[in-house]
Amino acid sequence: MKTFNFVGLCFLLGMLVLEALIAEGFNYGDALDKTLMFFEAQRSGKLPANQRVKWRGDSGLKDGYPQGVNLVGGYYDAGDHVKFGLPMAYTVTMLAWGAIDFRKEITELNQMGYALWSIGWGTDYFMKAHTQPNVLWAQVGDGDSDHYCWERAEDMTTPRTAYKLDQNHPGSDLAGETAAALAASAIAFKPYNSSYSNLLLLHAKQLFTFADRYRGLYDDSIQNAKQFYTSSGYSDELLWAAAWLYRATDDEYFLKYVVDNAVYMGGTGWAVKEFSWDNKYAGVQILLSQILLEGRGGAYTSTLKQYQAKANYFACACLQKNDGYNIHKTPGGLMYVREWNNLQYASAAAFLLAVYSDSLSAANAKLSCPEGQIPPKELLNFARSQADYFLGKNPKSMSYLVGYGPQYPIHVHHRGSSIASIFSLQSTVQCVQGFEAWYRRPEGNPNVIHGALVGGPDQNDNFSDDRSNYEQTEPTLSGCAPLVGLFSKLQSVSGDAGNYHKKAPVPHPATPPSYHDTQKTQGPNKSQEAPVEFLHSITKTWTVGPTAYYRHRVIIKNKSEKPIKDLKLVIEDLTGSIWGLIPTQQRNTYELPQWQKVLQPGSESSFVYVQGGPQAKVTVQSYN
Repeated sequence: MKTFNFVGLCFLLGMLVLEALIAEGFNYGDALDKTLMFFEAQRSGKLPANQRVKWRGDSGLKDGYPQGVNLVGGYYDAGDHVKFGLPMAYTVTMLAWGAIDFRKEITELNQMGYALWSIGWGTDYFMKAHTQPNVLWAQVGDGDSDHYCWERAEDMTTPRTAYKLDQNHPGSDLAGETAAALAASAIAFKPYNSSYSNLLLLHAKQLFTFADRYRGLYDDSIQNAKQFYTSSGYSDELLWAAAWLYRATDDEYFLKYVVDNAVYMGGTGWAVKEFSWDNKYAGVQILLSQILLEGRGGAYTSTLKQYQAKANYFACACLQKNDGYNIHKTPGGLMYVREWNNLQYASAAAFLLAVYSDSLSAANAKLSCPEGQIPPKELLNFARSQADYFLGKNPKSMSYLVGYGPQYPIHVHHRGSSIASIFSLQSTVQCVQGFEAWYRRPEGNPNVIHGALVGGPDQNDNFSDDRSNYEQTEPTLSGCAPLVGLFSKLQSVSGDAGNYHKKAPVPHPATPPSYHDTQKTQGPNKSQEAPVEFLHSITKTWTVGPTAYYRHRVIIKNKSEKPIKDLKLVIEDLTGSIWGLIPTQQRNTYELPQWQKVLQPGSESSFVYVQGGPQAKVTVQSYN
């Protein structure tokens, strides 16, 4: 009697399903959905009630407190629990770039709320960490002690030491990248929340000034970051931040900065074949090429063309059209840069080429390579080839995006994923106990960390799904961030390819918070959109001791065709003084002055408040 090989049958069925998916076309929309969930799994701090990743709990609730600063929030870097500032800031920049350039695509997939949520979780933290114009708290946690333990974030016993940059301990690379992240995020949020956008931009400008004026490498100031995220230089981050600030403000000062420093800082000198959390040159070169292709080069066109020549070098190298100076690819077609977490470089390059493809198409231009003029579609085809490799079109027939497809890594090098949830195993898992009871167990992880892009295969497409094989099985923030824009773009040009999304076991019980200036009413008219919009601006800022204060001006505009009477506003999270509104007997509720009880169609009223920290939340309670 023959033995029934159940494992072999499951593998065969999985292969058949994967072949069907490849033939039908990957569902990039489903991959996008899962990718956004990865960022929820990486959250530090107090988790919201509508958190979708239910196996995670609150953690790091006292981060920064020993140093007298509130650093609760932000993201854990990878499979550990350190909040490294440089890769986190790069992650937010990439998330924001995706939300800007592929806004239409993400919106059509009904994912913009979640995309902004992932960005906002990072930017809220960065603004907390930027306590003074020339002070940025750059890291929480110690990489050495953290890596000696295998425990859940909710059980952390390792030191939560916080490290800062200031005038005497500079970090132009990290401060510059954080400025870029906040500037890009300001653009992403601007259509939805002008007040928040303005606040982000204010912090971005201050951080750029700090980074530029007090120059130095962040890992010279924070020594224990050096062995984990060594910086190769800060010139690229200064150019990167200036380029993003120009895009956010249209202030010629920032464009002149990237032009004046093009040679000195290597922007028009470095021809690269890598884009990553450490090396931003290709990103700078493509970002500035976009400005040129939009016809906004003006007097700086000549230098911007030099930037574009280097952008073309990167793109041509990816397409193997660079006269022999090309990227290395595995036999299966994957871009290969280095052994440790290689997929982060492939995802970043794929995103860049998708962005550049769109810009070239919009300008009716082609990519100039040593081997000819290349149509923009070829750049998108490269981006798709890398995405398809991630999702299963590779020699191992393995999806390297956890939770997507019939076969994906189940021994992910990730503490929270590999240990039973605190909600099912409520006893503490101690530092060493975690290694003995969970790290070394042969079974798959009890919690599927949906959307985690693992490190991926080696240069010969070989992959070992082993929890101890951290070079291949550990996911990172920086590897996953480019996928949001990439998958949204690919889904938009693929249509409703595939049916995997309909079968996906990912729950959707929650909706992300609203980021709109215009709010629905809370009172009798709560079922409808309020007929007013709020236009926020920050008119002044100053610092008293360790606290930064902001003067906020809010314009209330009647956007309807009818007069509005007896408008009442609810203003929450207000900690300072307010002018231009009259308080009512109800808590946190205000009304317009007597002389402006009626707001005519198209007319405006305004009020001002002053406070430190985040802006207040303004909503409509009622009106007639």
